[in-house]
Amino acid sequence: MAQRNTWQRERVRDALSGAEGFVSAQALHASLRAEETGIGLATVYRALAGLTATGEADTLQSPDGEALYRACSQGHHHHLICRRCGRAVEIEAPPVERWAQETAAQHGFRDAEHMVDIFGVCAECAAKDSAHAATKDDASA
Repeated sequence: MAQRNTWQRERVRDALSGAEGFVSAQALHASLRAEETGIGLATVYRALAGLTATGEADTLQSPDGEALYRACSQGHHHHLICRRCGRAVEIEAPPVERWAQETAAQHGFRDAEHMVDIFGVCAECAAKDSAHAATKDDASA
């Protein structure tokens, strides 16, 4: 069943497109509430589910189990995601694609699909960590 393109769904789509990196439904709802849109949390969840189903948004589970969402390009891709700031970079990974198809075929599976997200610390956050550690070392010396 196709979802109607309501003004609320459009507003959630716009807010998601304006967000940096992956965000939770609660964080997106808080930003919409701050703008006094009157859009409820249940509506945000429904809109995000619809956007995910149509491929207009990616969803993943954070390391602590929370569902996060991000507006994304169409087509199959993977992400590098910073555990500190949430920055996400879309990447293509041909070796992963080959491995997934070969592994599925070895076990008799067809029409295999997969999701691969790599969590780490981006260069900017790593630099902040290094600067913080250096400042801490200087203070204790």
